[in-house]
Amino acid sequence: MTLWQVTRELAKHLDRLTFQAPVSHVYNPLRYAAEPHRSYLERYGQGPKQVVFLGMNPGPWGMAQTGVPFGEVSAVRDWLGIEEEVSRPSREHPKKPVTGFACRRSEVSGRRLWGFFREVFGSPDLFFHRFFVVNYCPLLFVEEGGRNRTPDQLAVAEREPLYAACDAALRRTIQTLGCSRVIGVGGFAEQRAREALAGMDVAVGRILHPSPASPAANRDWAGQVRAQLSAQGIALRSDAAGG
Repeated sequence: MTLWQVTRELAKHLDRLTFQAPVSHVYNPLRYAAEPHRSYLERYGQGPKQVVFLGMNPGPWGMAQTGVPFGEVSAVRDWLGIEEEVSRPSREHPKKPVTGFACRRSEVSGRRLWGFFREVFGSPDLFFHRFFVVNYCPLLFVEEGGRNRTPDQLAVAEREPLYAACDAALRRTIQTLGCSRVIGVGGFAEQRAREALAGMDVAVGRILHPSPASPAANRDWAGQVRAQLSAQGIALRSDAAGG
């Protein structure tokens, strides 16, 4: 099974789910930003990979705009070399408009994550030779007032079918990539990886989430992550002898 097939199957499952207040709008970039998402998977998601970095769900100015995990526009366009047509969600919150690659807002988490990989590896091909980045849940949840609502804040009756679909997709993704290690970007992603991948021969770890909402992330996030990866035995290109 290819990653694109995994994505299409996940999107079908998610289309069947419903969410109640306080969620008022649900964005699924696997649908309206399918073209750049597919380009990302087909260009960079050819296995095997050693490590997969796992995010939580799309940010409003990142994957919600570009279809790429942590997909801050300039990083996706200028470093990953992806710029495809993006349509719009069926219902769009006025405070969270989707303008695709014309979006002028910057997703700080994505800028930090992809900026770190760019600084370390230089070339995306060197990064993706060993690593890949995916999101656990591809849906963005927005409340009536415009506030983001994370998957763990959903009602139990809504979380359970969502997690079941995302767990299954994560397992298939890891199997497709032949990956032996998953690094959760933040505590939620680490927890979901541990539960979804239980019983599989896959090691699970964690790095600090790059969100500016985290005071710790605003104090040399890149330096902390480099140290965290080193402590887990993951050598980055600039740290490994012979590259």
